[in-house]
Amino acid sequence: MGCLCSKPHGQAPPPLPLQGSTSPPPPPPPVAESRKSVKIIPLIISISIGLIVRFLVPKPAKVSMQAWQLFAIFLSTIAGLVLSPLPVGAWAFLGLTITIITKTLSFSAAFGAFNNEVIWLIVISFFFARGFVKTGLGDRVANCFVKWLGKSTLGLSYGLTFSEVLISPAMPSTTARAGGIYLPIIKSLSLSVGSQPGHPSSRKLGAYLVQSQLQSAGNSSALFLTAAAQNMLGLKLAEQVGVIVSNQWVTWFKAASLPALVSLLLSPFILYHLYPPEMKDTPDAPSVARKRLKDMGPVKREEWVMIATMLLAVSLWISGEALGIASVVAAMLGLSILLLLGVLDWDDCLSEKLAWDTLIWFAVVVCMAGQLTTLGFIAWMSNCVGDFLHSFSLSWPAAFGVLQASYFFIHYLFASQTAHVGALYSAFLAMHLAAGVPHVLSALALSYNTNLFGALTHYSSGQAAVYYGAGYVGLPDVFRIGFIMALFNAVIWIPVGLFWWKIWGLY
Repeated sequence: MGCLCSKPHGQAPPPLPLQGSTSPPPPPPPVAESRKSVKIIPLIISISIGLIVRFLVPKPAKVSMQAWQLFAIFLSTIAGLVLSPLPVGAWAFLGLTITIITKTLSFSAAFGAFNNEVIWLIVISFFFARGFVKTGLGDRVANCFVKWLGKSTLGLSYGLTFSEVLISPAMPSTTARAGGIYLPIIKSLSLSVGSQPGHPSSRKLGAYLVQSQLQSAGNSSALFLTAAAQNMLGLKLAEQVGVIVSNQWVTWFKAASLPALVSLLLSPFILYHLYPPEMKDTPDAPSVARKRLKDMGPVKREEWVMIATMLLAVSLWISGEALGIASVVAAMLGLSILLLLGVLDWDDCLSEKLAWDTLIWFAVVVCMAGQLTTLGFIAWMSNCVGDFLHSFSLSWPAAFGVLQASYFFIHYLFASQTAHVGALYSAFLAMHLAAGVPHVLSALALSYNTNLFGALTHYSSGQAAVYYGAGYVGLPDVFRIGFIMALFNAVIWIPVGLFWWKIWGLY
């Protein structure tokens, strides 16, 4: 995910120099500037991985040459998404180009995922997130909760946490929520009481609020299908493996509701004792929030339109299957309303670079993963893993635990939740199925896990990088708290989740 900043609209171009001016023209940019986007070592590593698999590793007898060649290109593509020799969109496009040049895929097959409904739903969701920030609606909601609950540090944390829960289903970018709404509020509140980043006073208030919001954000994103882009990608990949989740929005919410809400209720409290703030009471926070709300004035027309549009979109996401309205169509309708009524303009959409970047690299990952399934590679791999697990005589619950834990802690090697999903979700889902784990349970549990490991480290997700960049929490604390809270979430999600999922008939 990324920054929501854009150039001011209507900004005049700089004036041309007057004729006869003695001022020298600006020097051309140094040559190195045009090359700095290419990182040589990551480039060599990423390409080498694919070449080694393609030409040095023996091809399994049951795998076709086309599937093996595509697997090699896929590995290079994923390595590049992790190591970033180029921006992720550029690297993904390069990988797609290689599949066509080598005749591994036809042009139509390579670009087939660009008409994928889920990918366009994700793209439009970025525009919704911009609407929340542009109208100030997200800021207003967060400040209302601070005004109501912010008299103590713990209450302040709960106010921020549950305001994020409220807006998350209609703002499916945890990074946008962190950078566009919550970090500015946390910094403002912290600085107002003398809690400075990079200073011993950071523990007064700011460090606790940052960690509490980060650790709670994973559960907020896990609660709703549309609260994070990787949720929708995961279920699309599950479809390609043959796992169909009916009435996706409702099924997702029903299965996630109890474990996610229990974790949301306990996380700020646990962190209050694990990583206690020096300031226990924040009597001035409600007045600061009231002042901010007063400065914002009454709810503007654009905010009312945003509220109505999001209620419409979420309602159609919930009931769309019964009405015969696809989720992406509901999102398209919502975006059309925002454009028609002037809440967003087309420049807002065009300047949302992250949305278009995501369109490219998500489509490439979905395409390659889907083609690997079509060519039989995923089935071959899942059979191999299934045979290996059967050799240990593991029951499906034991295999489920081993595979879920492996999927979770492998994230220490990834700097992106969506890259992790693109690289490993299909493979791990196939392993679950081969081990006899119920299909829908496997798909949902992997997707929930994807949200929960977003706070493991300072690089494990976009929001983690945003909060770490504020300077309130040092690296040793980031890793320590990330690991402890990962165990805490496991203690909540495993027993509560299994109990809840049994009630709903997932196994």
